[in-house]
Amino acid sequence: MHYNSILGRYFSKQIIVAFFGVLIAISGIIMMFDSIEALRRISGRDDTGMSYVVKYAITKLPETIDKILPFVMMVAAMMTFWRASKNNEYVIVRSAGVSAWGFLKPVLLTVFLVGVLNIALFNPISSKMYEMHATLKYRFITRDPTAMLFSSKGLWIRESFEDKILVVQAKSLRQEKDETLSMQDISILEMDQDAQILRRIEGLVGTLKDRVFKLRGVQIFKSGQKTESLPVYEYKTTITLQRIKENFVDPDAISFWDLPDTIRFYELSGFSAVRHQMRYLSLLASPFLLVAMVLVASLFSLRPSVRQGGVMLMIVTGVCIGFMTYFSSQLIFAFGINGYIPIWLAVWSPTIVVMLLSMTGLIIKEEG
Repeated sequence: MHYNSILGRYFSKQIIVAFFGVLIAISGIIMMFDSIEALRRISGRDDTGMSYVVKYAITKLPETIDKILPFVMMVAAMMTFWRASKNNEYVIVRSAGVSAWGFLKPVLLTVFLVGVLNIALFNPISSKMYEMHATLKYRFITRDPTAMLFSSKGLWIRESFEDKILVVQAKSLRQEKDETLSMQDISILEMDQDAQILRRIEGLVGTLKDRVFKLRGVQIFKSGQKTESLPVYEYKTTITLQRIKENFVDPDAISFWDLPDTIRFYELSGFSAVRHQMRYLSLLASPFLLVAMVLVASLFSLRPSVRQGGVMLMIVTGVCIGFMTYFSSQLIFAFGINGYIPIWLAVWSPTIVVMLLSMTGLIIKEEG
């Protein structure tokens, strides 16, 4: 059966409608709980109102959807296949001489295209919303409506230092062999505990070694005072090379289209880009994961007759397998981040295993 046939379009439309229906329902529930959490946060605060609650729930939603999307697709597929079995549509399709694979082929292609659209269109929006959500929480904590957390520059790190808050920006980072970090266009902001800027130090070039910034071409700005220019300036800090490695931008806040350049930037700078590589590979694997979830749903939801009994047990079993797939993938993902297994194996193995097992089960079911 060709996927452009009437039958293919019919079942593709069914699963898309079910997918968006489940997605809207779950999104509503998620936003409700996020709004309750935001209301709890603002209780007793006079400087924050309902606008924070709305922004908090909306900006956090894409991050949550990104994590639950495979389960949404699995539930939508189960609903579609269960309806087909209940209305005897599956029996009619099989009686017409269409195999299970002919029945599933257009559905799987549609689901794969949904996954491609997700990483190509939805992911850039999701990453931007993730960044906005992190900035919103940071502004809430600092009580400063103009505070910024992220930057388009290569480094943006925040550190508590004595009775001050230290924020360092830089670009063109490079790690030298002697554990020295070379930087260009460095900006150091000193702020008080209320996130008010006390002093800004800018340098054209500089290095970080043994918790000391050595800057050249320095200008020091302080409110109400004349700008001070110095050829060389040393600034003691608690920031270390390891601290910087741990505080690179979260991969979830970077768009799929920007991840390759970000990975190259970190690798050229001498830092590990394992987390970003795994994020990029997981996005590439996400359409295949959606297909695997649909295969799991078809294995436990497609039945020639609903009168055979045990329907609820099969559906619950399918849902449990979906959750087991998620938790096992997270465990293997952790192994990949820590270097115990290759990152490509950590990303692709759960999807491939689930897909192969589901296909094997469908083949056995088809021959039976």
